[in-house]
Amino acid sequence: MTTASATATEDDRLSETFAALANSTRRAILARLAEGEATVNELAEPFELTLPAVSKHIKVLVQAGLVVRGQQAQYRPCALDAGPLEEVSTWAEQYRPVWEARFDRMGDYLARLRSQGKAGEADG
Repeated sequence: MTTASATATEDDRLSETFAALANSTRRAILARLAEGEATVNELAEPFELTLPAVSKHIKVLVQAGLVVRGQQAQYRPCALDAGPLEEVSTWAEQYRPVWEARFDRMGDYLARLRSQGKAGEADG
């Protein structure tokens, strides 16, 4: 696989992960699975959704690689696969210098405002 096609595949996976994470119900399902595996019925409990609707959300999470389905006797528990979340973290990490620089500039600005305020108080 060439570097360009590898990057395209990584971008596709990242897009799929972000699309799955874009829904608050799916994020809540992932939060629950971070505590341990669960059945579809257990995952559906806190929601006012039908089981088929919850199953569709789980299917999106499975397709994005965020959830794996097990096979234990008569039920198929769901479990979190954090691999795609690590890819999101790695992607976001490249922007850390940008947001840190902005926080540093904001800190400098607030320090100037404070010193101007103190200078104004001393004059008054």
